[in-house]
Amino acid sequence: MAYLISKKDLYFPDPDEADDSGLLAVGGDLCKDRLLLAYSTGIFPWYEQGMPILWWSPDPRMVLFPHKMIISHSLRQAIRKESFRITFDREFEKVIRECSNTPRRDQDGTWITSEMKAAYYRLHLAGYAHSIEAWLDDILVGGLYGVSMGRAFFGESMFHTETNASKVALFHLVEKLKEWDFAIIDAQVYTNHLESLGGELIPRDRYLSILGPAIRKPGKVGSWKGME
Repeated sequence: MAYLISKKDLYFPDPDEADDSGLLAVGGDLCKDRLLLAYSTGIFPWYEQGMPILWWSPDPRMVLFPHKMIISHSLRQAIRKESFRITFDREFEKVIRECSNTPRRDQDGTWITSEMKAAYYRLHLAGYAHSIEAWLDDILVGGLYGVSMGRAFFGESMFHTETNASKVALFHLVEKLKEWDFAIIDAQVYTNHLESLGGELIPRDRYLSILGPAIRKPGKVGSWKGME
């Protein structure tokens, strides 16, 4: 049974208390400190408009180790062609809006609610949430956003309107994370798409054992503009 948490207390139960679906807690809010506490302890929010805030810590956990990203032949060709111009943190609000507007298979509506958009924009202004953009000429055609803490990156969502645009954006992010010695990209839950890029499911206890040391290392807080 999920724990009920109050807005008054910055607290989460132990992730091992999550139920079989991964649901751990209900309630609280999306303030900066609560979100950072959640990510640092292997917990993330995921809910739909009109629902209470739901907090999850699934077992197993989908992750992508930066050095294990799979580069398909078509993606390698797209990277070599340099068709897309890649930027970091230039259009965070546009990226999250496009992600929220992208239809998802087997999903009605979006989990990126107006409340979520506002919360992650606050994280962006605080230097923890980042966007990676792919441009074709001067048109935003793909990208992704997520949260960075210590040497861990927590991927939230991707979108594309041109083939391979979001994958090329992810490739450039991964290359930068390898340069910065990041240990892990948290992809949260399984999808075929993530698996095709090298994502894998690992037990929650292994995930947490990697996350803890990664979080404690110096990170890249602040704007990532110009770091492409």
